[in-house]
Amino acid sequence: MLNWKTLGVVALLGAGLVVTGCKSAPELSKDQALKMVQDKYDQTAPVGVNVLVDDAGMRQGATAKLWDRTKVFPNKLWADFKLTPDGKKAVVLPGGGDTIEWRPASLEDKTYTIVVTTTAANHLKAKDMGDLQDEMLAGADTAKAGRYTEVQNLTGVPQTLQDIIAHNPQNKVSSKREADFALVNGSWTLKAIR
Repeated sequence: MLNWKTLGVVALLGAGLVVTGCKSAPELSKDQALKMVQDKYDQTAPVGVNVLVDDAGMRQGATAKLWDRTKVFPNKLWADFKLTPDGKKAVVLPGGGDTIEWRPASLEDKTYTIVVTTTAANHLKAKDMGDLQDEMLAGADTAKAGRYTEVQNLTGVPQTLQDIIAHNPQNKVSSKREADFALVNGSWTLKAIR
């Protein structure tokens, strides 16, 4: 009887060692996932923010002396605006140069915009990582995905441009993104951002 008890204890201990010897995947917390995404953003080159400027924004920029109207066309609708020295410090135009060509289709055209890009270049910011879900990812045995908010960093952007961004709903300062993570050699790594 003692041999059976001893054998049972040994079998139980052996089973326990086998179970504890099997390693499960380390936990991936929301904070760890968010840090990996932010690290990726911090490794990429900083970028300026594209700003859609509508009629009200054009007036705000002129009042703030970012640009001056230099020419009004005979139709009294079109105009050219030249970037001021302060404007050149704040924005660049997509086609280069220093002249904004304002060409709306009509006086009622409230959706016409031009694009300027801030000279203040910053890294994107990641925040608000949602719950991480198990995922199937090609080439990975264990993977997870999480949705988060990607935010434009407006540090160094003049207040007038921040106001233009805030008052024009076509400007996006944040968007929802999804990040894929895979367990590689016992450590979680960021695989993709979509």
